[in-house]
Amino acid sequence: MSYKVSGTTITLTRGDTFMAQISVADSKGNPYEPSEGDSIRFAMKANYTDEDTLLVKDIPIDTLKLVLNPEDTKDLAFGTYVYDVQLTKESGEVDTFITASKIKITEEVC
Repeated sequence: MSYKVSGTTITLTRGDTFMAQISVADSKGNPYEPSEGDSIRFAMKANYTDEDTLLVKDIPIDTLKLVLNPEDTKDLAFGTYVYDVQLTKESGEVDTFITASKIKITEEVC
C-alpha cells in the first residue's frame, strides 16, 4: 500500500489510490448504522479558513468505504491539507464525526 493512516491523519502518495473503511458511532461510542436517506461526505481543503473545497467525495452508506482515486490527488501540490467527514441524517441532523484531520500528499518518483 502506498498510504498510511495514523489516527485520523492520512499520508498518501500523490496520484495513488486510497481506500479506508469508515465507522460511525454515537456520542456514547455505540456503532451507528446509516439508514436510507442518510448521507456521508468527505471534504478536503488546503486550509480550514478557505471557502473553496478542493475535493468532495460521497461515501456510500451501504459499504462505508472512502475511496480516493488517482485523479483526485494527481494535480495537488505536495503538502498538508485538512479534511473532515460529515453524516447528514435523513431528518436533516448533521454530525461532523471526523474533524480537524490532516491529509499529507507526498511525492511520487514515477
